[in-house]
Amino acid sequence: MNRNQVLPQVELSTDPSALRRIDFCAPQSHQGAGFLGIAVLPRIAEEASSIEPGDGFHWQLKTHFVDSPGSEPQQILELAVKGRIHLVCQSCLQDCGLDLAQKSRFVMVATEEEADAFPMEDDQQEPLVASQHFDLLGLIEDEILLSMPLIPKHPEGACQPHASSFGEGGESADAPEKPQNPFNILKNMKKN
Repeated sequence: MNRNQVLPQVELSTDPSALRRIDFCAPQSHQGAGFLGIAVLPRIAEEASSIEPGDGFHWQLKTHFVDSPGSEPQQILELAVKGRIHLVCQSCLQDCGLDLAQKSRFVMVATEEEADAFPMEDDQQEPLVASQHFDLLGLIEDEILLSMPLIPKHPEGACQPHASSFGEGGESADAPEKPQNPFNILKNMKKN
């Protein structure tokens, strides 16, 4: 690729079905932005406790090429997702609206072997195998899932912990029941 060559810029469609087949092998850069409702993201919809109007994620993508010493220029993909989802608060077990944001940077590689050989110390960017039919919608969904908290909760003090059978309840929490002495049990068994 000639250093002075100007690459064509491809504007990505906002149609979710068009995002399933992006050609990242062609010598061109990409850019695009859009909004994805929860309904078009099946793995996200499965996690959601409810879907409110406005729930979903804005995405923004940009690719560009950078010179790589001794080899072809590398294609860099920058992806940002930001949005809102409702999950079950693990403290009060009620609906909890969470705002999520994730920015990621990837380097496009030609093969799985190149991806496996990519230095793990590089925490600034991850390798992705380029394809003529790259599933960008799947990548966006992966990044949203990675941005979700492992234990979703309301902000501190915004909810009351749920009274469960695991400890918070009337007398049993104040005076735990003493276990019976096993020798008394045996003595009672002998009598019978």
